[in-house]
Order: sequence, then C-alpha cells, then structure tokens
Amino acid sequence: MPGPQPPQAPYDAGYAPYGQGPPPQPGYDDRPRERYRRPRDGAGAARTALIVHTIADIAAAFLVLWILLYLLGANRANVFVDFVESVAGGFAWWSQDIFTMDTEGLRVVLDHGLPAVIYLLVGHGIAARIRRL
Repeated sequence: MPGPQPPQAPYDAGYAPYGQGPPPQPGYDDRPRERYRRPRDGAGAARTALIVHTIADIAAAFLVLWILLYLLGANRANVFVDFVESVAGGFAWWSQDIFTMDTEGLRVVLDHGLPAVIYLLVGHGIAARIRRL
C-alpha cells in the first residue's frame, strides 16, 4: 500500500508533469497584442535639430574668427591663433583657392566667408526641416 502523497504546491496545482496543463481560458489569447510606442512629442527631433544647428554655428564661428584674426594681423606664432587657423582650415578645406585675388586679405575673406555662409544656411535649413518631423 502506497504511503501518503505529499501535498502539491499551489503554483502547480492541477498541472500534469509534462505540459498537460489546464485548458486555455476563454478570451486570453484573443486580446490584441499592443506594442509599446513612445509618444511623439518631438523631443528627439528638437534635440537633433539643436545639435545640427550648433555644429553649423560653431563651424561658422571658427571661420569668421579666423577672418577677423587674419585681417587684424594676429601673431601666427601664437598658440590660439594657430589653433583657430587650423580648425578654420579644416572646415574650409573644400573652398581653398576658389577665388584668386591680388589682395591676400580679400582672398582669405572669400575663401573662408563662403563656407561660413554655406554652413549657416545649410545647417539651419536642415535643423528647421528636422524640427518639422
């Protein structure tokens, strides 16, 4: 005669040992599956637009600063002036020697002023477009 059976734990009451569980409850699998969606409040687009806007402004600021330092005759041996010149040269590498002028100052203004204007127009235009998303 078999001995007394140990009581089953409440969590497996009614379940068979190998997947023969209770029948599915009516309506349990019929409900629609909803995916989590973040609300579209525009915060991500605004942040991205701000980043694009800021990068364009920084690029234009370095270019204009280099134009001013050059026209005012800043000492090129100075570390700050050398840094500004190298950063501005990096932003304006594609526009170097577009204009061939006799006056060196006018050439620097045009070669670095054109990219500054283009960076501002394109950067702010892209930022405005992103904000509308």
